[in-house]
Amino acid sequence: MSKLDGNERWKTKMMLTEHKKQYENRNEAKNSHLRNRPTEDELIMIRDSILLPHMLTMVQKSIDDIESGSNLLKQLYLTAARAVMDKISGDLYSLRRELSKRNIKIIEDEQVEMIVYHRFICRGYEDRFGMMREVMRSEISIRLSKYLKEIAGRLAATGQ
Repeated sequence: MSKLDGNERWKTKMMLTEHKKQYENRNEAKNSHLRNRPTEDELIMIRDSILLPHMLTMVQKSIDDIESGSNLLKQLYLTAARAVMDKISGDLYSLRRELSKRNIKIIEDEQVEMIVYHRFICRGYEDRFGMMREVMRSEISIRLSKYLKEIAGRLAATGQ
């Protein structure tokens, strides 16, 4: 905010029209930059779009481990893991569709020490989104437990 804001004399006679237009254009440019920033919901969507592919990889690795092992309940575990994988894939598909609709692109950037960075472009606004690996692990475990509870709830409902 400049010193001229709120001073009524500068709005009338003392300012040339081209200066007034330049001042207004500068304020509009600042406001348009802020409008393009992602909202809190969009940041959550960006975070989820980073986590879900990692979750898919982890579930696929578990499926491979189950298939190679010999377990009495192997078929049950495989069915549950595939159901979780289908649910994650569906959520990822709808999330990517929504991000595309909102004109948000996410580009994998780099990993520095224990932080994974992703660059994102939101309606022209460009920034980096970083997550610590430990935070990613905890978020993934919370998410996986939610998916597993949902699958277990479906199994319990069909068993009764």
